[in-house]
Amino acid sequence: MVSNVDLDELKEIIDSAHGDPHHILGMHETELDLKPAVVVRAFIPQASAIIVVDDKNPEFRYPMKKIHSDGFFEIAIKDRKEWFMYKLEIEGYNTSWTAYDPYSFAPVISEMDRYLFNQGTHYEIFNKLGAHPMTHQGVEGVLFAVWAPNAKRVSVIGGFNSWDGRRNMMRALGSSGIWELFIPGPQIYDQYKYEIKTKANHLIQKSDPYGNFSELRPSTSSLVYDINKYSWSDEKWLASRRSVNPLSNAINIYEVHLGSWKRGDGNRYLTYDELADQLIPYVKEMGYTHIEMMPVEEYPFDGSWGYQVVGYFSPTSRYGNPAEFMAFVDRCHQNGIGVLLDWVPAHFPKDAHGLGRFDGTALYEHEDPRKGEHPDWGTYIFNYGRSEVKNFLIGNAIFWIEKYHIDGLRVDAVASMLYLDYGKNDGQWIPNQYGGNHNLEAVEFMRHMNSVILGRHPHVLMIAEESTAWAGVSRPVEQHGLGFTLKWNMGWMNDFLSYMSKDSIYRKYHHNQLTFGLIYAFTENFVLVLSHDEVVHGKNSLINKMPGDLWQKFANLRAAYGFMYGHPGKKLLFMGGEFGQFDEWSEDKSLDWFLLQFDHHKRMKDYVRDLNHLYLKESPLWNDDFTSAGFEWINCTDYERSIVSFIRKGDKPESLVIFVCNFTPVPLNEHRIGVPATGGYKEILSSDDVKYGGSGVINTGVMVAQDTPWDDRPYSIGLRVPPLGVSVIKPV
Repeated sequence: MVSNVDLDELKEIIDSAHGDPHHILGMHETELDLKPAVVVRAFIPQASAIIVVDDKNPEFRYPMKKIHSDGFFEIAIKDRKEWFMYKLEIEGYNTSWTAYDPYSFAPVISEMDRYLFNQGTHYEIFNKLGAHPMTHQGVEGVLFAVWAPNAKRVSVIGGFNSWDGRRNMMRALGSSGIWELFIPGPQIYDQYKYEIKTKANHLIQKSDPYGNFSELRPSTSSLVYDINKYSWSDEKWLASRRSVNPLSNAINIYEVHLGSWKRGDGNRYLTYDELADQLIPYVKEMGYTHIEMMPVEEYPFDGSWGYQVVGYFSPTSRYGNPAEFMAFVDRCHQNGIGVLLDWVPAHFPKDAHGLGRFDGTALYEHEDPRKGEHPDWGTYIFNYGRSEVKNFLIGNAIFWIEKYHIDGLRVDAVASMLYLDYGKNDGQWIPNQYGGNHNLEAVEFMRHMNSVILGRHPHVLMIAEESTAWAGVSRPVEQHGLGFTLKWNMGWMNDFLSYMSKDSIYRKYHHNQLTFGLIYAFTENFVLVLSHDEVVHGKNSLINKMPGDLWQKFANLRAAYGFMYGHPGKKLLFMGGEFGQFDEWSEDKSLDWFLLQFDHHKRMKDYVRDLNHLYLKESPLWNDDFTSAGFEWINCTDYERSIVSFIRKGDKPESLVIFVCNFTPVPLNEHRIGVPATGGYKEILSSDDVKYGGSGVINTGVMVAQDTPWDDRPYSIGLRVPPLGVSVIKPV
C-alpha cells in the first residue's frame, strides 16, 4: 500500500464516495526521500494496466502500479520535479484507449461565480453550470457542472465512461454546493447524466438541470451540445426591437402548439426546419406580429403540452436540435415576426430523472408538501425563497432571451405562484409569516426577475397569465407592481365568451358582460386572449361555442373577432380559431386544414387575415391600448338591440376608427350614431361582406356627417348595421 495515501480517502475513492477526488487522483507534486518528485494516481476500474505518457515528450513513459484490485493505480516519478501535462495509455480487459486525465485539470468555475450563484445574482449561470464544450489548458473537452449541495458524491456518467459512476467523480467546489469536472474527449450528441450518491448512500441518476439538449422521449439522458456555434442573421430585427416601445406598437399574437399545428406523413411531427418553411409564411400572410409557442422546453409527457418541464435549458428534441430551433427563431425575425415562448416557473413534474429530490433532498422544491406540492397537478412547487433556485429561474429566462433571441416570455400560472392556497383545501397549505395566503417569496422573486430582465432588455415582453384581481401585475416594481409588461385579460375572456355563447335573444339580459371589461380595461396592460385553454377538455372550439345555425355560428364568430380587435388591449388567438375549426384542439393530431376546401372556413380565414392587416394598418387600434385617452364609447347602453359603438382614437384628432357591433341577427338599414366631427366617413371593413360569408349588409360610398345631435354629440351619420356583424368606419 502507498504510504502517503490516507487509507480512509483511498477507501472513499474505491467506494466512489469522495467529495474531492482531485485531492487524491491526478498528478501531485510531492517529496520522495527528501527530494522533489511527482506522483500520479488514477482510478479506472476497467483498466488492467496504465502508462503515464508525457504529452510534450511522448518518449517519456511511466508504467503505473496497480495498488488496489478495484482499479486504483499509482506511480511516483522521482526524476520529475514539477507538474507536467500528460496522457494515460489505458489497457482494458477488452479494449485499450488513450486519454488526458480528467483529474489533471484546474477548476474552471471561479470563486466569484460560486459566490454570485449562492447569492442568487449570477444571471449568466447558464454559461457555467451544465455541459459546456471548451478548450481548457489547451485540451478540448467538456466542462460538466451541477448544483447538488447535499450529495455525498456526484459523478458524470455516459457512454464515454461505460455509464460507470466510479470513473468520473466530480469535485465539490468549497461550500457552494457546485460540483464540476472537465472531461477531455466527450463529443457533441454524447449522452450523459449525473449519478448522485445521497447522504443515505442511495444512488440516483438525473438528467442535467442546465443541459442544452436532451434525448427524444421516452429516453431521458442529456446530450452534449454547443449552442454557441450558431451564426445569427437577425441584427436588423434586434436593432428595430430596441428602437420602439412595444406597448405603443401593434401586438397581434398567433398562439401555436408546434407539434399539432400541422403534421407530416404518417402523423409525424414537423421539424423546426419544416415549421420555418411552412408556419412562418402562413403567419406573415395572415398578418400576425408574433408567434407564441406553447412550451418547447424539454418535457417527458406529450399530454402535458409542455407545461411539465424537465429540461429548462433544452429546446425539445421532438422537432430537432438547438441550432435548428435557433434557425427557426432567426427566420421568424428575418420575416418581421416576433417570437414569444411559454415559460413555466410555477411548478415542475416528479419524473425520476428531473429536478424533484435532486440530490436526495428537496432542493428545488420545499420539503413540506404543504408548500412544495400542487395536489391537483401532481407537481412540485419551486422554492422561491432559495437564492440558487431563484438564480436558476431568472438565469433560465435570460438564457432564452439572450441565447435564443426570444422576444418575450408568457409566464404560465402566475396566480398559482402568488397564492399559497391555490388549488388547495384547508390543511393543505401553510400561511405566510403574517397569517395570509400570499406567497411573499414568489412575489419578491417575480419583482426581482422582471427588474433584472427588463433592466437588461427593456423592449422584451414579460407577459403574465394571471387570472385573479391581484393589483399591479403589469405595473413597475418601483410602483409596487410585479413588474410584468403585459397581463392576460382572463376576466374579459370569460365574460365575452359567456356572452357570445348565449342565444342572441337572451343577450340583452347580459349586456354588462359585453361592456364590463371597459370598467377595468386600463388598470393593467392587458392582452385579450382566446387561447388554447378555451378550446379543450369539453369546452368546445370557438366556432362551436357560437349559437345558431351554421351561418349564424360563423357570423357570430366574425362579429366576436371584430369586437375583440376594436377593444383596447393587445390580441392573441390560438391556432385553428382563424378558420373556424369545429373539433376541439388535440395535441395528438394536426389542425383540420382540410376544412379550408369549404367556403365557410376559407372565408373565415380570409376575414381574419384582412382583420389582422387592418389592425396593423390603423394605428388607433394599438398605439394607446392602456389609457382611456385611446378609447371612447359612442353608445354602450342599447342593450335592447344588443348594439354597441365606440371610437378608437389615435395621437391626432382626425386619427380615429369607429366600430359598430350588432350581436343580434336583425339587420338595421337605418341606424344613426354620433360622431366627433363633421366631414365624410367610410366603411373600411364589414364582417358581413359576402366575400367573408356574410349577407352583404354593408355601407358603400361616403357617409356625410350631419348637424343632427346624437349620442350626446353634435354630429351624426346614418348607416346600415349588419346582422350579427361589425362595421368598421373611419373619416375620409
